Amino acid sequence: MRFATKLAFVTASAMALAACGSSGGGSRDTVRVVGSSTVFPFAKKVSELSAQANPQFGAPILESTGSGGGFKLFCSGLGPDTPDVTNASRRIKASELETCVDNGVTDVVELQVGLDGIAFASAQGGIMMNLTPKMVYEALAASPYGGEQTNETWADVDPSLPAEPILVYGPPSSSGTRDALKELVLEAGCKTNEDMKALKESDEDKYDQVCTEVRSDGKYVDQAENDNLIVQKISNSPKSIGVFGYSYLEENAGKVQGLPMNGVEPTYENISSFAYPGARPLFMYVKKAHLDSIPGLREYVAEWPKHWDKEGELAKIGLVASPEDVRAANLTKTTEFSTLTADDLK
Repeated sequence: MRFATKLAFVTASAMALAACGSSGGGSRDTVRVVGSSTVFPFAKKVSELSAQANPQFGAPILESTGSGGGFKLFCSGLGPDTPDVTNASRRIKASELETCVDNGVTDVVELQVGLDGIAFASAQGGIMMNLTPKMVYEALAASPYGGEQTNETWADVDPSLPAEPILVYGPPSSSGTRDALKELVLEAGCKTNEDMKALKESDEDKYDQVCTEVRSDGKYVDQAENDNLIVQKISNSPKSIGVFGYSYLEENAGKVQGLPMNGVEPTYENISSFAYPGARPLFMYVKKAHLDSIPGLREYVAEWPKHWDKEGELAKIGLVASPEDVRAANLTKTTEFSTLTADDLK
């Protein structure tokens, strides 16, 4: 974007914000939050607590769009027609931050709100397996190690697994959980093959396709941005497996059971120590330019650290607390609002 064009865009955005900040909030007087379905239940809880603590403001409006969809909305510009906050179950990409900057969203505050794990689960009393990233990759990859996908049952993948048809319900491509599945599990399984390590050096695009593209023949069925729907699917299909955030596993413990990965159970302790292979950080991103223009935004952000500790309200619904030093650093960000740079993502 040329400088003159970008300057005009930022000026227009600033005028929109000024209008938003006048007359008690202009066209919007409530906080608007979009993003990850995994972070959604935690954001919803904080929204409720913030509304109770700050009754002078309207309750924040939340929308579950997926991490990728949230970044698109968040980075579309400034002003009352755009979100103030987006949640994500993965870190923002350098390309997404660049889009933000090009659209005038130049000051973005990144907060790590806690940890989560990509849980593999089945119905209570249903199929049980001790999985590894290699097994999951070979079961779900569109082209395992660049070859034809011929695995129809779990026993085809490994004789130690049940001779049951592969059927996995998981997140769609717009989901941060899907991104984490690719990075933490599928790619980890793919890299057990020495030829794939060499492929990454010679042709990274081909490597990404081979190592992270999921099969589309009905063995992997993606669902909308709704982890509860995956829980429902596997509850009604005892020989199927679901992939979703750990918090949904804990919330639905009476319906589903976690499957171990590398012999490690998906538990609070194993995720907090990163012993479980699917452990990952969760984030929220805030527009600094909206802090003084959207009523209640500062208060909403300030509510998060009150509840993200090990004994906090968010732990009660499945959030795994970040390490103490990480929580302290992010607490500081909720008052100083230091902004993210491209160098931070290198």
